[in-house]
Amino acid sequence: MTSRPMLSILAAFAVGAFALPVYAQIPANITAALADPARPAADTARDAARHPGEILALAGVKPGAKALDFIIGGGYFTRILSPAVGPTGKVYAYQPAEFIAYKASYGEDLKAVAGAYKNVTPLNGSLGALDLPGDLDLVITVQNYHDLHLKSSPAGAAAAIDAAIFKALKPGGVFLIVDHAAADGSGTTASDSLHRIDIAAVKKEVEGAGFKLAAESPLLRNPADPRTLIVFDPAIRGKTDQFILKFVKP
Repeated sequence: MTSRPMLSILAAFAVGAFALPVYAQIPANITAALADPARPAADTARDAARHPGEILALAGVKPGAKALDFIIGGGYFTRILSPAVGPTGKVYAYQPAEFIAYKASYGEDLKAVAGAYKNVTPLNGSLGALDLPGDLDLVITVQNYHDLHLKSSPAGAAAAIDAAIFKALKPGGVFLIVDHAAADGSGTTASDSLHRIDIAAVKKEVEGAGFKLAAESPLLRNPADPRTLIVFDPAIRGKTDQFILKFVKP
């Protein structure tokens, strides 16, 4: 039996914008998705560093959910979300037209992941004219929010996209963001040069679209990262200081 003091501690953690131990137990649907033999070995080898189970548990991924993986990259999270939501669920995998035009392999990755899972639908429209499906339970974007502030991104992309995601989600729906942290107070200035973004800037933008910050996790924080190097620098690649923010649509 859990002691009363321990219950009080857990309750305290569960309140406000810093709910951490609540997702310490990874649900069975996510555990099974991580163990899916269809996942590429290159993906599973990254699990220890990326903590996808804990991240998706924090997001509250449930069987039957409708989820959007916003800017899928190579499809790492799409391949976990698909079995996690199961055959009654749906995953939309979005790869921007701008990314595909920049590098053809992004388009190939989108086709590969959509072709491998029956419940995955590919989306490849422009960031400047985002057309998202509605009635979503979850939108997740990992290491890509800063891209909305690249010089090559459409003007005002972040605000427009935050608004589109807000509209696409159900009331109570989750918008979960993971990204590389920039220096405090730097705003969006490091987005293009270092592929990082200040956590405070993200909070301000997303809350400006109507979202409420529900949880913030230190799971991927790394105080040894000076946050002054580009994330692709061999000295820090794979070890960057990253934040995890869970926003909810009221």
